[in-house]
Amino acid sequence: MADSTILEHIGRDSLVGQTEKESQKKSYENFVKQSSEEKELKPFQAELIRLQQYLEDHQKRMIIVFEGRDAAGKGGTIRRVTRYMNEKHYRIVALGKPSEEQRTQWYFQKYVSQFPRGGEIVLFDRSWYNRAMVERVFGFCTETEYENFMRGVVGFERDLVRQDTILLKLYFSVTKEEQARRFERRATDPLRQWKLSEVDLQAQERWDDFTNVKYEMLKRTNTIEAPWSVIRSNDKHLARLNAIKVILNAVSYPRLDPDLEYAPDPNVVISGSRELEKMEAQRIQKGHFIA
Repeated sequence: MADSTILEHIGRDSLVGQTEKESQKKSYENFVKQSSEEKELKPFQAELIRLQQYLEDHQKRMIIVFEGRDAAGKGGTIRRVTRYMNEKHYRIVALGKPSEEQRTQWYFQKYVSQFPRGGEIVLFDRSWYNRAMVERVFGFCTETEYENFMRGVVGFERDLVRQDTILLKLYFSVTKEEQARRFERRATDPLRQWKLSEVDLQAQERWDDFTNVKYEMLKRTNTIEAPWSVIRSNDKHLARLNAIKVILNAVSYPRLDPDLEYAPDPNVVISGSRELEKMEAQRIQKGHFIA
């Protein structure tokens, strides 16, 4: 073999080795980062167990609604919230398309059938607000059905709260660029491809439509009795940590560790009212909504 060919092979092998080392270093750094983040969550996850015990002892019901755009981080947050909880006293509800029978029922009926008993937490991975968001954007409901929902949901939630159900509504807000990056990862990662649906593939194209219905939803359903908390979720870890803090602050239970920092980061958690103000300011300044 000619000297030049030998050198070429040596150079190529060296480059491959260097690439592998860089990949291993990056994987290690990601592992260390993720381990550190999971460790930071643990004392708050311990508080969730204490909160759960309080609800059980006092036979209180709690509903947590997780809403937001596709790939906004709802599922990952739900997994962190429930990771160490007593499985006997919580349920995750993610309802699919309505059956033919459900289509003939009162819209809220299929959700009411999943509501918690005393001492239980139910976490809705998407909820009755499907009608205000996905169904509205993709035309899966009529205008009349949409308006009936928007007029009725405030009273529906007011009754829930009045009858001593703790209702927490979380909206996860991600930027268009970050959503696109997450979709790309889903498309190329065999472990995540199952998450990519037909609706997901249209989410970027219908970005402005989703923004418009988000505004209408917040404007008409952010109430004193059942306000929205908006979670900025570009940073998944901060979104998870602060969502847990919002949940802990929703219940007056005896703290396991009173010295923890329970106040959510105001750069991550924004009230529904404040989000509306920001969106309205964007529309005045730019002529349209941005997020």
